[in-house]
Formats: sequence, C-alpha cells, structure tokens
Amino acid sequence: MSHAPGPIPAAPVPSFYGLSRPRLSERLAELGVPGYRADQLFTWIYRKRERSPQNMFNLPAALRGGLGAVCDLKLPATSVHRSADGTTHKFVLELADGARIESVSMSTVKRTTLCVSSQVGCALMCRFCATGLMGLQRNLRADEIVAQVVTMGDALGWEDDRFNIVFMGMGEPLANLSAVSEAIRILHDERGLNIGARRITVSTSGLVPQIGELGAMGLQVGLAVSLHATTDELRSQLMPVNKRWPLAELLDAAREYGETVGRRVTLEYTLLGGVNDSPEDADRLARFARALPSKVNIIPYNPVPGLAWQRPSAEAIEAFVARLQPHAPSVTVRSTMGGEIWAACGQLGGLSPD
Repeated sequence: MSHAPGPIPAAPVPSFYGLSRPRLSERLAELGVPGYRADQLFTWIYRKRERSPQNMFNLPAALRGGLGAVCDLKLPATSVHRSADGTTHKFVLELADGARIESVSMSTVKRTTLCVSSQVGCALMCRFCATGLMGLQRNLRADEIVAQVVTMGDALGWEDDRFNIVFMGMGEPLANLSAVSEAIRILHDERGLNIGARRITVSTSGLVPQIGELGAMGLQVGLAVSLHATTDELRSQLMPVNKRWPLAELLDAAREYGETVGRRVTLEYTLLGGVNDSPEDADRLARFARALPSKVNIIPYNPVPGLAWQRPSAEAIEAFVARLQPHAPSVTVRSTMGGEIWAACGQLGGLSPD
C-alpha cells in the first residue's frame, strides 16, 4: 500500500548576517517587497545598531511585523571573559548546532582589533597551537563569521568605529575561503559596517592555491603568512602543511599576492625557545622578508597546557629582534594580550579562562 509523501518542511529562515545586500534585496523581492528596503535594513541593523524591527520606523508596518519570515536577527548566545587590565575580551559563542567558537577583542590606545574565527577547530595540526589539538569539526558559514563581529561590537558599545578585523582566530581561513570571502563582502558593504579592505587581514598557514584565489578575488585585504620556521625540515615538523607546500612555493605565492594587491604581506613568526630563535634563523628570516614586499611580526610563544614548547626569555627575544631588525624591511613584536584568559595568539580552543 502506497502512502502520499508528507509535507516538504519549510526552509529555515536565513540569518540576516549571512545575506549580502543584493541577496537580501532578492529575498525581499520574492515576497513582493521593493528591493530598496534592503538598503534601509542594512542601515538600521549595521549602522544604527537597531535589532528590533518595531523600531525601524521608515519600514511599512507589514514588513516590520513580518521581518522574522524574511531573515533571522538573532545573535549567538555568548559569554564574555575580560582580562584584568580590561584591554582584552574573549567571547565564547554558542552556535545553533551547539558548537562553540571563540573570538577576541584587543584594545590599545591607537585601535581596537577584532580577532575572528573561520572554523570550529582546525585540521592543520600546527604543533604549538591549542586549536590544532581540537581537530576540525566544521567550517563556519558567512553569517556565523559576521555575527562574531556584530556580537563583539555590541558588547563593546561600538566604542571604536574604525576597528581592524584579523582572521586569526580558530581555524584556517583559506580552507573556508568561500564563506570568508562572502563575510568580507558583507562587512565591507558601504551601507553596512563599511569596513575598508585595509582594515581587514586574512591569515594562512600556507595554503598556496588559495592564496592565489584570494588575490584574484579583488578584495584587496591584507595577507598574513604564518611562517614560524626558516627551514623546510623544521617547518614540516611544526606545521605539517609545509610537506604539501614548502617554503619556496609559499614565499613565491606570498610575493605574487603582495604584488597583485599592492600591499606588504605580514610574515608571522612565533618564537619558540631554543627551537627557532637562533641567529641563523634571524638571518634567514631577514632574507625572506627582503625578497618580497613584507613586514615581520614576531610573536613570543604563548604557553598551551599539555604542550612542551617554551617561551624564550626576554633577553633571547631582544637578541633575535636586534639581529633581525637592521636587515628586514619592518619588524614589530606582538604584545601578549589576554594570556590569563587563554585569549592570546595560539591559545584559542575551549580552554577555560577561570
């Protein structure tokens, strides 16, 4: 005996934060609403920080009452952990499927920087990174990426409307390039948060083909390459991705990206005590930096429980930088922020800040 098929379940309402303005306009048009209402919604939600449709007075009452059928304005449930000096906040966001991600805001006198995640966990297994211990659970959607920025901005009261965004949180951004690039377009939209390309940096552990893809997209965002070693032998031990795309290929791709986009590439270099902090390492790193439009960012290692790496002494850090600085185009040393709440570089991955 045959049975008639059951009703087709309704498609879930998409999150507002994953809709570009053209896509939102299309969705409104499908419901008989003029497309220009998308401009108004972007202005209300991103520029005026209004989350209640009933307060969007220039929208018709029918749209205000029915907006929930067009898109979902909810943000993830979030817990916030604050560093003792108040400069760093770690946000633990619970996503709709129960997965958790971590994002970080860092404030200095000059600027606020929002460190955004692109995946739940990470598959690349860099040996000194807490996120790598998790493995990869899944990619984030564009709305889950944009929602991190909005959540952090709301929590901070949008004190700095010229903030920077760095894709340096959990995950490998270029392994989720489709969602990351879509999120960047939404964040960049002039009717929305209007974040300029020069205030956005995408980090990679070295996915060479995707570096080329990012350059071809015309987004003009900054690129940071997680280098962390100056020989293929050591880099392959620390970062298994190097076995697939060794240093020569990675640096060629970085140079091409910098020349295509017209921006210096940042070479990120985590200093591991007694591992990659020798004078010879400094000399090789300087040669790499001179060979492409670049700047070098030295990151003293931030300890992770269960991992045996050590942070170099202050004297060792100073000696490495002194050796490097006269021969590299530009060298900075990243200040450790939020280490006590497990929010510093390399520490994201569900560790309790308590």
